[in-house]
Amino acid sequence: MDIVAKVTALVGGGVALMRRFGSPAQQAFGADPTIPEARKQGIMTLKMPVAEGWKDGRLPTCASGLKVNPFATGLDHPRWIEVLPNGDVLVAESKEQAGPPKTLMDHAAQATMRRVKAIGKSANRVTLWRDADGDGEAEIREVFVENQNQPFGMALVGDQFFLGNTDGIRVFDYASGDTALSGSGRTLVEFKPHGHWTRSLIVSPDGTRIYAGVGSLSNNGNQGKEVEEGHAATGVPSVWPWELMENPF
Repeated sequence: MDIVAKVTALVGGGVALMRRFGSPAQQAFGADPTIPEARKQGIMTLKMPVAEGWKDGRLPTCASGLKVNPFATGLDHPRWIEVLPNGDVLVAESKEQAGPPKTLMDHAAQATMRRVKAIGKSANRVTLWRDADGDGEAEIREVFVENQNQPFGMALVGDQFFLGNTDGIRVFDYASGDTALSGSGRTLVEFKPHGHWTRSLIVSPDGTRIYAGVGSLSNNGNQGKEVEEGHAATGVPSVWPWELMENPF
């Protein structure tokens, strides 16, 4: 797969370089950008950045008088953060788990995404980080919950913790100060997995309703409209609500 990724990068770089000769003289950015006309592409342009982290002690530049330091390190593809009322920080660690490639383009796309570690084996856990002494660095790390299915969104309502897995929302009992959840939880709702797999969660201000963002299976419905059932409208994310007061867990 490394060879496929390198070949894909070379071909893509060559195509991108050729297109620069025909690029507009004025770049499309700013408050009033000039948007060029769309052009048909025989081979799609894919620019995939590589996340490197803070290597060799390098830190982000911040304003004068401020200081930046790592709060937590050693995470496996962190995707979402939730801060609990007591200050504990939860981090969802998960990544896309691609199915078997069906076309040459699938092979190229997956090889490229695997090279930048965007797909692969998912940690499928949420870790808890606690900064007990308030120095800006978490000295306590615990596995809050594991053996999930691509967890992403998180929400706490009273003593109920909601976790958005790609295939549904799980509900767990929680007490302030807990460093780990017990049991396998209960199912609030099930989703069809795959596609745009992240499931973001947000609770209404009065705490009576929870909303889940569900993405479409593909960008342009290239697998047919029928397979999009249970997902969002093609290319447009949808938000599904559930009345918490009507769901006795």
